[in-house]
Amino acid sequence: MHGDFSATRRLALGAVLAGVAAVAAVLAGLQASPARTGPNPARTPIRTTKTWIPMPDGVRLAATLYSPADGKRGAKYPAILEYLPYRKDDGGDDHYGIYASFVRHGYVVARVDIRGTGGSEGHPPDREYSETEQRDGEEVIGWLARQSWSAGSVGMFGISWGGFNSIQMAARRPPALKAIIAVDATEDLFQDDIHFIDGQMHIDIFELQMDVQPLIPPSPDYVLDEKVLAARFDNPPWSLLYEKQQRGGPFWDRASTIGRYDRIQIPVFLIGGWLDGYRDSVPRMVAGMKTPVKALIGPWNHSFPHDAVPGPEIEWRRDAVRWWDQWLKGRDTGIMEEPRVTVYMRQWHPPDPNLENIPGEWRSEQTWPPAGTREVTWHLDGDHRLVDAAGATTAVHELKYVPSVGLEAGFWWGEIAPDQRPADAYSLVYDSAPLPEEIAILGFPRALLKASASAPLAHWFARLSDVAPDGSVTQITGAGLNGAHRLSDRDPEPLEPGRVYPIDIEMHVTSWIFPKGHRIRLAVNNACFPMNWPTPYPMTTTLRLGGVDGSRLVLPVVPRQGPSRPVFAPPDPDEPAPGYKSGGGSWPGNFSTHRDVVKSATRIEWSGTSSTEYPFVRSTDAENLTYEVSDADPAHAAIHGAVETTLTLKDRVLTFRGALEITSDEKAFHYRHRRVLLRDGTQIREKVWEDTIPRDHQ
Repeated sequence: MHGDFSATRRLALGAVLAGVAAVAAVLAGLQASPARTGPNPARTPIRTTKTWIPMPDGVRLAATLYSPADGKRGAKYPAILEYLPYRKDDGGDDHYGIYASFVRHGYVVARVDIRGTGGSEGHPPDREYSETEQRDGEEVIGWLARQSWSAGSVGMFGISWGGFNSIQMAARRPPALKAIIAVDATEDLFQDDIHFIDGQMHIDIFELQMDVQPLIPPSPDYVLDEKVLAARFDNPPWSLLYEKQQRGGPFWDRASTIGRYDRIQIPVFLIGGWLDGYRDSVPRMVAGMKTPVKALIGPWNHSFPHDAVPGPEIEWRRDAVRWWDQWLKGRDTGIMEEPRVTVYMRQWHPPDPNLENIPGEWRSEQTWPPAGTREVTWHLDGDHRLVDAAGATTAVHELKYVPSVGLEAGFWWGEIAPDQRPADAYSLVYDSAPLPEEIAILGFPRALLKASASAPLAHWFARLSDVAPDGSVTQITGAGLNGAHRLSDRDPEPLEPGRVYPIDIEMHVTSWIFPKGHRIRLAVNNACFPMNWPTPYPMTTTLRLGGVDGSRLVLPVVPRQGPSRPVFAPPDPDEPAPGYKSGGGSWPGNFSTHRDVVKSATRIEWSGTSSTEYPFVRSTDAENLTYEVSDADPAHAAIHGAVETTLTLKDRVLTFRGALEITSDEKAFHYRHRRVLLRDGTQIREKVWEDTIPRDHQ
């Protein structure tokens, strides 16, 4: 779930739920402290220049430079790089308003297509964040620093993929790279990235998008010669490679920086959202890095703060300019005198997938964990209660595995989940008494379970929720643990059926204020479908309760009021790229669930469409996914997906199709991917990949 044209999946929420009203929600109840404003120059013209950046092997990368149109002759500017595979000229994302805000403060912004994608030459990479991509990135940074207009200092920024490779390039230490801003990105490519969420296999529309979009020839001509098609169309699908990497290890470690933060020695500004799947990296990196660091976490999904969904939206680009001025121009902007960490403390709201604004308040902290944090333990008891003291009486609760459960938890521990009661009905549920006063939490809740399973493989999921007096249940956060990874995700071990194991589930970082009179709920089960692929064995699991080492919940409780309460300005009016027109995005699209009660089978369907227009092409995307599982026979699960991208040109219509099918049995995953290219409705090329992939503790 990466980046900008995985924004078909994520950032398109901004188009789907457009018109979010932000100002009142941001400012309501906030105390007087200086608003983060800063300069906001007039909309002076921006010069756009397309150019080539040569690589040592002769391949040229396509770049677009955005620079001040009114710059003085001989003026020198720092450069800011966004480096993506998402087709800068016709990929559907529009970051022009961000570029313009930087350019008008005295920067040149470079948008560069990764080798073999978009307008760049060369063979496409075989994976995300390949060694070739990163070596090229070092060359790009050096090239930007050497240009006649360049002041010699380079910054790097981006959301999702652009944030990932900003972190990774910082760890490679190219001399000219002086600072980065990483939005919605993670430094842990196995546990936190989209392919194996919490160490468990995950498939969504991003897999299909990244198997189809990179094969499209360069615009605006879209020449279908054999050289281009052999390199792009015939390049093996990335999803086939990723499904074979089912455990942690060197494949993921190469570009990960988790636990190796000393590799990064330049200032880092991290931005995340409480509903974004990559949010855990922000507090980890703040706590682990020795270099100057700033962090901002809002209530958002996978989006920039100025067009965030859900709101409130804020104007973050002014702080970004202060960051660049501090580290690329050597000006003391005061940004490092402010608290290092600013977060949005979410207040209770009813469960609502279409909520436009999350109630809450901003809060700044100097350290992570925040000052005054204390761990408060709640014990799970035999009466399905959360209690503050361990009972002397022990008990065992059993749960039958229902693999079709979990849609209510969301699609990657994010979005805005609906009422949790349908999932809770198939979980072991433990509630506190009504709270006598408000409780604020900020950090990583943990479920410390004593559990067993009757099968050699089980996944455990813990969901933390707020139960209102009317019985509605709002999910706060959650996480899963692959039982085979309980000791190590790189050396998995099967479970011994019936043996009791300590299962430590660190839930994804969150903020929440429980109101007086509400209840805290922990729900535990063994499925989160379709977010995670189901384990193959029918089984029963147990939780051991009571005693000092029984199952328990640990919450990171913080003082109700933080050290300071900053105020953010509402977003400046955004500025679309000339000639670009978006017809909306596909996410959240249309979900439907079908249950066959006789066969105990469940099918979940999703579909979505999106479109963009440029002067030379109209691009439309149609996407669908179908997930299937049987409660009686969970080994035989399946996903069927299809993506169709249609490019309507003046003289022809090109259609690129990708169809992915993955099915499973007890021992293996069976993979099939088919690509088709049509010109004016006639098929002119086809390629099929098929493979059987052994299940590796998945």
